[in-house]
Amino acid sequence: MSNLAVLPILLPLLAGIIVAFFNTKLTAVRLFSRVVAILNLIVVSYIGWDVYQNGTIILETGGWKAPYGIVLVGDMLAMLLVITTNIIAVACVFFASKSLSDKKESYYFYTFFFLLITGVSGAFLTGDLFNLFVFFEVLLMASYGLIVLGGEKVQLRESLKYVLLNLFSSMLFVTVISFLYSVVGTVNMAQVAERVQEVEQKGILTTIGILLFFVFATKAAVFPLYYWLPKSYIVPNPVVSALFGALLTKVGIYSILRTFTIIFHHEVDITHQLFLWLAALTMLFGVIGALSTHNIKLIVAYNIIPAVGFMLMGIALFTETSVAGTVYYLIHDMIVKGALFLLVGAIAILAGTSDLRKMNGLIHHYPVIGWLFFIASITLAGIPPFSGFIGKILLMQGGLEEDQYAVVIIGLLTSLLILFSMIRIFIQGFWGEKDETFTPNKKGARGFTWPIAFLVFFSIYLGAGAETVYPIVEEISKSLLDPTQYIESVLKE
Repeated sequence: MSNLAVLPILLPLLAGIIVAFFNTKLTAVRLFSRVVAILNLIVVSYIGWDVYQNGTIILETGGWKAPYGIVLVGDMLAMLLVITTNIIAVACVFFASKSLSDKKESYYFYTFFFLLITGVSGAFLTGDLFNLFVFFEVLLMASYGLIVLGGEKVQLRESLKYVLLNLFSSMLFVTVISFLYSVVGTVNMAQVAERVQEVEQKGILTTIGILLFFVFATKAAVFPLYYWLPKSYIVPNPVVSALFGALLTKVGIYSILRTFTIIFHHEVDITHQLFLWLAALTMLFGVIGALSTHNIKLIVAYNIIPAVGFMLMGIALFTETSVAGTVYYLIHDMIVKGALFLLVGAIAILAGTSDLRKMNGLIHHYPVIGWLFFIASITLAGIPPFSGFIGKILLMQGGLEEDQYAVVIIGLLTSLLILFSMIRIFIQGFWGEKDETFTPNKKGARGFTWPIAFLVFFSIYLGAGAETVYPIVEEISKSLLDPTQYIESVLKE
């Protein structure tokens, strides 16, 4: 048993409580928040290294043995995602003061920010389904505060949709957990996996699994449950959009990945075949949305949806290669989406508009931001040697291994359309003649550049340094496809 497992949850939780008492002391709160974010990244990186060297860490809270007490499980998958979460948190906490007004910052932005990181980290680390629900609610409560920060009319309209949809999915979530508990007598994921395996997921258990999938699919924005996402993610401040786009849907995908590899994997002809076609439809409809608008923020928001389709495709194929592709694509997409939301937010502020038709020649005024956007765009599209290429090549390879040619073709077509949707921002917005009447904000651009460059650096590293990251991802894939490793680590005597 190791108390290290609780630190990624405890540190941001305590920080969120502390800054709530000093919300008007902005200079001190900003400094404190930045120090805590960096400290938390160092702590979770150390814990991740410890897990890599010595294996999964388990914390049985209150000394109650699993499966009776609350269990936190820090395996390599959980820690890799927690580290990625905190990389994004560091970038966003430095970006926040550049994009938010003092008034908005004083409305408890940093409290909600740290509570969001607490909820996301807790969802990745929890070892039972009920506490997964609890951490979902923590991150959702924080997101409700962040989405309305500023109180503009458009924010209130979109937040109403966002809150109502998540309220419905949360009600369904806790109901499905109740059904599952009534059948197997536990909510501990390791013990649920053990008991489902004993009866080979017969009858009602497959139905419960599909219901649980639709709960997570709503939060992950899988077709046809994605309609709420694009506008809800662009109405808040850019730093909030970056947090939402990088983290929230990824918690839904992680939940599908975890539950349908260690628990509901005995009826793949039913469950995973359904996932495969939903993945294909999610890719197609998402990228069509990205092509249908001239709003640069909406283009990036719609491109969240095909990425979800790619990750769901890897889970559906259910091979070692495809699951490795999903994990790799997951960490890649968290970082590159965070960078892109910060980029389009910065561009909209610096250009004075988010309408692509009203932009021209920005590369002459903001060359660094322009080239950072270009790198992030081709990374998202999966151009080699960047990180998007590594994840997609693994997914395409997994599809070919399983003779799923139709889905592979859809995936390749979607990648080309994603590239087109992003490059047209670069060509129309940054290329062209210099506008002599435009007055650039060079100082503001410098403030935006460093947090974005920080994320783009990690995105480049995931591609250029794939030989150091892929072995870890490969081990994660093997452990996910062999649930006995997870079960034995949690339920060991």
